Amino acid sequence: MGLFKVKGAVYKPVCEVDLSPDSDEVYIRANVKAPRMAGLLIEVFAWFLELPILGGILMYTLKRINLLHKLVSFVDLQEPPLFVPMHPHQGIQEKEVKYLELDMPPHEKVQQAMDCIESPENVSKTQKLDFQQWTIPEFFMAYTTGETTPLMVAERFIADVRESSSSSLNMSFFINFCVEDILKQATESTLRYKRGEPISVLDGVLVAVKDEIDCMPYPTTGGTKWLHKVRKCKDDSCCVKRLRLCGAIMVGKTNMHELGAGVSGINPHYGPARNPYNRNKITGGSSSGSAAVAAAGLCPVALGVDGGGSVRLPAALCGVVGLKPTFSRVPREGVLPLNYTVGMVGILAASVEDALIVYGAISGDHISDQNGVTAVPDQPKLPLPLLKSANYTSYDIKMARYGKWFDDCSIDIKVCCYNAVTKLSEKYGWKIVDVTVPELEVMRLAHYVTIGSECSSSMSRYSQNLSKAEMGWDVRFVLSANGSFDSQEYLNAQRIRNRQLQFHEKIFSVADIIVTPTVGYQYYNPSPPDSTKIIRVKDFRRAVFIMHGTFCQYDSI
Repeated sequence: MGLFKVKGAVYKPVCEVDLSPDSDEVYIRANVKAPRMAGLLIEVFAWFLELPILGGILMYTLKRINLLHKLVSFVDLQEPPLFVPMHPHQGIQEKEVKYLELDMPPHEKVQQAMDCIESPENVSKTQKLDFQQWTIPEFFMAYTTGETTPLMVAERFIADVRESSSSSLNMSFFINFCVEDILKQATESTLRYKRGEPISVLDGVLVAVKDEIDCMPYPTTGGTKWLHKVRKCKDDSCCVKRLRLCGAIMVGKTNMHELGAGVSGINPHYGPARNPYNRNKITGGSSSGSAAVAAAGLCPVALGVDGGGSVRLPAALCGVVGLKPTFSRVPREGVLPLNYTVGMVGILAASVEDALIVYGAISGDHISDQNGVTAVPDQPKLPLPLLKSANYTSYDIKMARYGKWFDDCSIDIKVCCYNAVTKLSEKYGWKIVDVTVPELEVMRLAHYVTIGSECSSSMSRYSQNLSKAEMGWDVRFVLSANGSFDSQEYLNAQRIRNRQLQFHEKIFSVADIIVTPTVGYQYYNPSPPDSTKIIRVKDFRRAVFIMHGTFCQYDSI
């Protein structure tokens, strides 16, 4: 394709890029140029892409008109590539943070997390509503006082899942769940409470797991009909093991977009994971079922995996909290190797407090994930009474806002998010710091090259002898695109990653979080919950409100 080579952009050194709000940096809106397709049309298009010569020409054209060649493929930049998004440990002792020992058992980390939030004795005083999604501490109090038991909750859960799977609802929350296994775990937990020996506050709490994470006795399908045949699930993932050590009840594998290759949650093999607020709306993807079960109140918390918004997008569309931890904070052992440097196990929960508790249980690097840099996990202190009082001003939080990016959404979402930021500023004294986050569209395209290349490399060993007829047409389209990236594009993407890491470090030297709407258009968001969720997070190192916490790996909600 040398005859058609596009002249790429020339990037200034990072030190010369102005990040002030008055910067002359040009904001390029994301403008994906690709035909909207469904049914026969996408089948024909995917088939053309798979043709040796015509497919190459078609893919080259798509890259060119979507500015990937100009902004990534043929660019001139000075930074060396950064392949693993590791942040140097600065050793700064932060205020209102509890540090955890690296070798601390999971149940002790959970207790440390509980010490950072509302005390269990205050839970029973919470006002009861007609419809209430119980939090983890509320389940613990109910089990401890005998108001209910894990077995009773499990039986109700099983009945509700069966109802949601009926032909009248067809919600498609789960790919797999085993009644006998759930009841066995619940019975054991109930007996521990009868003896007065619960393991932790998580004992008896129902946790669902995205079908990208190994959890016995279930196969790990990745949302496909074939992957579990060539990659056997032989043991629990490290995260699941840690939750079991805390007494949590693993209730099954949730539905997901096939191979995590999309954001709709529409799976051609297991059905679309429908939104609990409106079954005619999508949940977002790819951790679709995990967000849906948390939103529906079936489980207070579920595990997902996030490589490009796959936890945070469905969290936003379903109105729950979605946390993607920084690279290496949570072990990847026993997770499908779809995208190593961007895909992290994340948490979907009905409340911030529940997300902190589960993060405490699963955090801490694993020996098989060691990468030469060890960061001490910590927990932000978030006692609920403090959150509800004016004393929260003591945190002195600075919110970085890039106006052009923040405003790049529909009016209703913009108003909602402006109101949220204004309330935090006026009521709690949080300061708004206007900044420029440069090269956002460049970062989006470089991230796509990175995640696509990693997915293509990981899947090649499993799909070599696979009949393409076993895949959904949208996945065939995505895999064709992923396989088209060459070494120059991948290396340039990692150079751009290095630039973005430096940009974000500069922004975080003057601010604690970057705020922006999670999704841009209301037609994509089913409502009713707010589009933005805000939380003070430190190890939880800094908070970046989706989408761009993914590429340079800052904890994102």
